[in-house]
This record gives sequence, C-alpha cells and structure tokens, in this order.
Amino acid sequence: MKIAVACDHGGLNLKREIKKHLAEKGYEVEDYGTDTTDSCDYPDYALPAAEAVASGKCERGIVVCSTGIGVSIVANKVPGIRCAHCHDTYCAEFTRLHNNANMLALGEKVVGVGYALKIVDIFLGTEFEGGRHARRVDKITAIEKKYSK
Repeated sequence: MKIAVACDHGGLNLKREIKKHLAEKGYEVEDYGTDTTDSCDYPDYALPAAEAVASGKCERGIVVCSTGIGVSIVANKVPGIRCAHCHDTYCAEFTRLHNNANMLALGEKVVGVGYALKIVDIFLGTEFEGGRHARRVDKITAIEKKYSK
C-alpha cells in the first residue's frame, strides 16, 4: 500500500517517526514535506498529500501538524477525501469501519509517538465495514458533489 505523508514544521518529528515505522512495516511512502523546522504553512503540504490520495496515486494519507486540526481541515477540502482527526485508537478503528476514511490527521503535541504509531497501525489495518455504512458514506459524497463547483 502506498501512503502519502505530509506535515508542517509543528509535525515534523512525528512525521519522521511515522515514515520510519511505515517503512519497517513494508509500506511505500510518498513524502509531500516539509523537511525542516522552519515556520511554514500547513496547507502547502497537506493539500498535495490529499490530492495524491484523491487521484489514486496513493491509497491512504497521513498528515501531521501540532494539533492535527489544520491539516485535517485542508485535506477535507479536496473532493474525495475523508480525513479523520484521531487522537485515540478507537476513533482510528471506527473511522475506517464506518466512515471509510482515507486520510488520518494527527497532532504531534497531542499524542505521543508510541501511541501515534498504534493509531497509524489500526487506521491502516482496518477495512471498511460497508453495508449500512456505505449508504452513509454515499450521502457524504453526495453532499460533497453538491457543494463542489
């Protein structure tokens, strides 16, 4: 599975740990930056990662900033993206089971590295349940199409 990753300066350390972890697990990683702790704007990095997932270039994405909020907002502006801001394993599991989320947002200053890697593993290892949840995801897609012009 190919995973898009991106961060701003506030998420760089966690992104580096996630990349290393993903490589050890055998995932292919496409890194959309940043690679420095110099102050930068999170939309410049979260957007290309989300576009890579939306286009099918990458199957899933993980974006990181200090809180995870900014990067999740940016990613969710891209049609076809369902980015879940998760800070625990329960949410990571159920956003895949019920929402078929294709991107995960994490906050480096919110969750420790060890727990973040568990969240990543659950997010990537959980399949969409489908069934009644597919109907709900289809409704999300319809809303997105209505307002995307």
